[in-house]
Amino acid sequence: MPQLDGGAHRMLTVGELAERSGVAVSALHFYERKGLLASERTSGNQRRYRRDALRRVAFIRVSQRVGIPLAEIRAALESLPEGRTPTKRDWARLSSHWREALDARIAALQHLRNDLTGCIGCGCLSLRTCTLQNPDDTLGGTGDGTGPRRWD
Repeated sequence: MPQLDGGAHRMLTVGELAERSGVAVSALHFYERKGLLASERTSGNQRRYRRDALRRVAFIRVSQRVGIPLAEIRAALESLPEGRTPTKRDWARLSSHWREALDARIAALQHLRNDLTGCIGCGCLSLRTCTLQNPDDTLGGTGDGTGPRRWD
């Protein structure tokens, strides 16, 4: 049983975890509901977190910062043996897996940025040829008429 007093394996309250991680209590509760974080309950039904939850929260926040969806973060955490907290080696493996998707998103954003000038020039008055709404005029030959038919 985890020690809830001042022992070496003292667990953190939700307030302590929030303060030390810089993450709001409501976000910690959200992470728990989404299966990203686990707590234990005291006899008074108060949440207590193992100290390694700090590293887990840091992993979640960094992953979110680089644009990884919560579902993928959860899958990554679930892939770890016995639900352990990610190590430096785990981060290297998981982040290399995410790098390809990140590179693809960066390329798409650069393409979007480069096409933005043309969009400003047309003022979206020409949805048939707009490089943002209709890249490479992929909808031009469908015969569905002009105007907005699809928004990504």
